[in-house]
Amino acid sequence: MPPKKKEEKGPPTLIGRLGTQLKIGIVGLPNVGKSTFFNVLTKSQIPAENYPFCTVDPNESRVPVPDERYEFLCDHHKPASRVPAFLNVVDIAGLVKGAHEGQGLGNAFLSHIHGCDAVFHMTRAFEDADVTHVEGEVDPIRDMEIIHEELRKKDEEHITKRLAESEKKCLRGGDRSMKPELDSLKKIKETLSEECQPIRFRRDWSAHDIEILNKHLLLTSKPMIYLINLTKKDYIRKKNKWLMKIKEWISANDPYALVIPFSAGLEMELMDMGDEEKEKYLEENKITPILDKIISSGFKTLNLQYFFTAGPDEVRAWPVQKGAKAPNAAGKVHSDMEKGFIMAEVMKYSDFKEEGSEANCKSAGKYRQQGRNYVVEDGDIMLFKFNAGAGLTAGKKK
Repeated sequence: MPPKKKEEKGPPTLIGRLGTQLKIGIVGLPNVGKSTFFNVLTKSQIPAENYPFCTVDPNESRVPVPDERYEFLCDHHKPASRVPAFLNVVDIAGLVKGAHEGQGLGNAFLSHIHGCDAVFHMTRAFEDADVTHVEGEVDPIRDMEIIHEELRKKDEEHITKRLAESEKKCLRGGDRSMKPELDSLKKIKETLSEECQPIRFRRDWSAHDIEILNKHLLLTSKPMIYLINLTKKDYIRKKNKWLMKIKEWISANDPYALVIPFSAGLEMELMDMGDEEKEKYLEENKITPILDKIISSGFKTLNLQYFFTAGPDEVRAWPVQKGAKAPNAAGKVHSDMEKGFIMAEVMKYSDFKEEGSEANCKSAGKYRQQGRNYVVEDGDIMLFKFNAGAGLTAGKKK
């Protein structure tokens, strides 16, 4: 008999809030380049000084998600209004060792992370005598371990309190209805305290476990993208003594996480260049700007995608959660469209681009009518038909 195939372990179950107004926070030690990166993302000028905690209150901004499909539709329709999808980004002040105990205003900063749904974990892999390191010397592995430990310990502290409360109600108070929650909390505590693993690392959470986890929105349940901040020189030559060690550490401690090396300093320089100068610089150094990939990856890690509505009046990208069905998508445009949903008329972006127009798509049989069970795909071009009176009728019934 042939040997049995090894059971493949898929990526961790997604845990977190549902919705489209989700945020991604920029997290790391002080002076690793977070505020410089945020300035590049938002083309703003928040403080990016060389001292710990130059950012105290979180800075938040909406960043347009770059997409060639959106640009093509705008060029084609030349609409009066253009609305891209946006990524909500939060610049969070640097964490330090002991943050879970309040070091360096740590409790406030950790609460800012709690308000986000995913994390850009920025790590410094560059030497610069003019930029102090809070731990004395550059060591990205140590820095990543500090961040992981601070988040894990804060989660452990939170769950220990909740577990004690649940045990009091269930075991001493005799409330047997609390038993399933108690079992889930014990499993969560075991992951954090005994296995010393982030919540997202584990892949055998039950539906009830996830229900409990979503009540607490723990810091280590949030998906992470690792941004490795290099010098301009190292990024251009694609070499750095820490890169291989960083990738090995992430593979062992946060598998399935995306790792993106970049240079915040280089991106800042590129932002200040004119289009021609920038294009010439990129060509001479044989590099491509990485900012678009970072923004798009951040959007996707929030489990979001978008569909388009497109015409001469407006081209717009509408964010929805992956797996959303046609009526949910219609509700993003207007709540009455979801209540009175009849059908969605759908073209694939690739078909529209190939055929050149909606009429040609119809002639080629690529313009389809879909019902309420249709699962929206990323980049769909959609038009909704609905009963305009359904919302009013539903309102009267209430």
